[in-house]
Amino acid sequence: MRSSEEPEVFDGEASSASMMSGATSPYQPTTEPVQAARGVRGVRWDTEYLRSSFGVLKALEVVLSLIGFICIETVMMCSPCAGVYLFEFVSCSAFIVTGVLLLIFSLNLHTKVPQVNWSLTDLINTAASTVFFFLASVVLAALNHQSGAEIAAVIFGFLVTAVYGVNLYLAVRRWRLGEQRPMQASEYIRARTASRGEVEARPELQ
Repeated sequence: MRSSEEPEVFDGEASSASMMSGATSPYQPTTEPVQAARGVRGVRWDTEYLRSSFGVLKALEVVLSLIGFICIETVMMCSPCAGVYLFEFVSCSAFIVTGVLLLIFSLNLHTKVPQVNWSLTDLINTAASTVFFFLASVVLAALNHQSGAEIAAVIFGFLVTAVYGVNLYLAVRRWRLGEQRPMQASEYIRARTASRGEVEARPELQ
């Protein structure tokens, strides 16, 4: 009898010991590294976006804003300096914000945060950059000191304003299409619900 009971006790001790070792072992498998690896693999360059009209326009905006900022930074003397300071602030801000948006869209990072309306965010940034670049270019053209750096900054300022204007037109059109699609979907669902309600109501009438 003792020999028959000992294996049962031994099996129970072995199972409890294995459970304890599995719970306390630092080498037990976990899903965290796998999830982290999947998150890293999910970040990739979206070549289709870079080749699209929005990607090309954003790349041009970043490059032209950077060139305009470099041109205005080479101005050593100015009096008054209001136009220089305004153009410097606008070009630097547009370069940073548009560059960040370009990086987000190129790496598909916007899909990781679906709570943000990225189409509207891009529309607001494009509209603000268009207006401020136009104002900064006009002010710099009126208050410049005929130096080569200021004239070059004005030229690049109006060029990037035109590019932002084209991007603004496309962004508005895309935003309007995005606003109309949910309305069409809701109308379709409403029509389907009404038709189903009529079908279900017919047997009751009979």
